[in-house]
Amino acid sequence: MTSTERRLAPLEPGEFSPEAAELLLGTADAVAALEGRAAADAPQILNILRTMAHHPSLLRPFLGFATQLAQGALSRRSSELLALRTAWNCRSDFEWGHHVVYARAAGLTEEEIARISESPASTAWAEADRLLLRAADELHADQDWSDETWRALEASYPAEQLVEIPFVVGQYTMLSMVANGTGVPLEDGLERLPGA
Repeated sequence: MTSTERRLAPLEPGEFSPEAAELLLGTADAVAALEGRAAADAPQILNILRTMAHHPSLLRPFLGFATQLAQGALSRRSSELLALRTAWNCRSDFEWGHHVVYARAAGLTEEEIARISESPASTAWAEADRLLLRAADELHADQDWSDETWRALEASYPAEQLVEIPFVVGQYTMLSMVANGTGVPLEDGLERLPGA
């Protein structure tokens, strides 16, 4: 995050509009599932969603899109590789901290998570992982893939997943911008970006 200043305070539950309250209370179970745990007795609403509650008319379409993407055609592991590399590229402590938890639940090892901040060309990665990380980097840098990367992706993924990969990178680029730009605070106990 380029600034540690909390620019726009997340709303407290008592400040939510009735529509936002209903929508946001419904997110706690979904987040718990991504974290690989049972739903909490006291639902926790992520700070980024509490910040987005300042614009309640965006919540319903955003949450619908985010839910669909979380249940997408890519494996959870592949999606979390893309999300973590995007958080790294965007320098988003908030997205990194949450997706480390989601990545563990999706089966990434501690060594793999630590390696996200290194070059995707590392031979420690399996070829499929290297390809996804390279695809995320190219989308971040150029909003496009090189012909070489496209050919490798096309040979490895069906059309549905080829469409989903840039959606995942785009989703977490957008959320990194919201988190970084508005100064969304990372919840206690979550990891910051390596070296931050």
